[in-house]
Amino acid sequence: MTLVDTRDPSFDTYCDEGVERAMALGNRGPISFTDDGDLHPDIVEAYGRCGFYVFEGVVADEELQELRVGIDAALERAPYPDRHSAVDRHGRPALGLDWALSPWTMAAPLSDPVGGTSANNGRHHIKMHEPEAPSDAPAHVPLLVGSGLRLSDAFLRVFGHPGLLRVAEHFNGPDFTPFTEVLFVKEPGLGPSVSWHQDGQLHWDSPQWDQNIHGFNFQVQLYGSTPRNGVWVVPGTHRLGRVDIAERMRANGGSDRWPDGVPLVCGPGDCTMTNRQTLHGSFPNTSNERRITVNFGFHRRSSVLGQRGVLSGTGNLYDEEYVRERCRTIPLAIDARAQRFPDEERYEYAPTVGEEDRHRYTPENAAAILTDYNTRDLGI
Repeated sequence: MTLVDTRDPSFDTYCDEGVERAMALGNRGPISFTDDGDLHPDIVEAYGRCGFYVFEGVVADEELQELRVGIDAALERAPYPDRHSAVDRHGRPALGLDWALSPWTMAAPLSDPVGGTSANNGRHHIKMHEPEAPSDAPAHVPLLVGSGLRLSDAFLRVFGHPGLLRVAEHFNGPDFTPFTEVLFVKEPGLGPSVSWHQDGQLHWDSPQWDQNIHGFNFQVQLYGSTPRNGVWVVPGTHRLGRVDIAERMRANGGSDRWPDGVPLVCGPGDCTMTNRQTLHGSFPNTSNERRITVNFGFHRRSSVLGQRGVLSGTGNLYDEEYVRERCRTIPLAIDARAQRFPDEERYEYAPTVGEEDRHRYTPENAAAILTDYNTRDLGI
């Protein structure tokens, strides 16, 4: 396939300058804790200041390879050559078309499928630049793949990563809840853009609003993340409340390149943590480098209880039973990980302590807990 990049050369300069800004923020390094077991205060300070943090070297090479193999096998089962197809590129039935929710969100190559539309509650206010796609590209390509814990055992195991779960506990308390688990797919020369937006939906006007009320996402990178294929963020915007994105674009002369934006620059196995209130987006992937992101998020329990869902879990009432059932994915993932990595320290998830046998990872338990589990996502 021939790559066609209609960006002007100034985009290279913009990327270089963005990397320079990103590396000056002081918000990257390994997951680390104090002798008392608390998340290191330097991490807490940098995340609170910037609205994101880059945890380096979270996933080691062996696990990374398992993630790549499992996820590539799932991606090979995408509908082809367009989102309406019932078969994949090999003529097999496409994966997940008989699930309660199809896992596939597909879009035209290099397009911005949601910018300036009412999709996703209208949170993507502006249209991104759309380069010319290769003439031999398929009609639609995967952009987001849902039901991640069901797609791959390796995805389930990284969801139970003890270091990441300890970070989640620090920010959201020991009874933290999941959000949703998805893959973001940016194939080289094809990957669509995701227009600038903030993820938070429900709590902007809440009397209890603070900069962490809408939770955060972890993003594990399987091949790394660059300015051209990765997510960009505007540091500090998680503290500002709702941002007028359209006005920002007007003030920027109509350009979708924010002068204060920075890319999430990562190597394979790094994991970013991004506040869901931080302004972020991604450009179409005109580069020759692939990005596959294992994405999962966590909330405070107090943020979700009693709410009615938006985006994921739309319209569902998040009562105690609903939340408790959705949280069963966490101890299942912890046990799946412990079986694969028995020498690793196991995380204890407080709400299900004493229920280890109920959440033992077996094929039967996995099927019972994960079949159509994402119909109970906790979107706020």
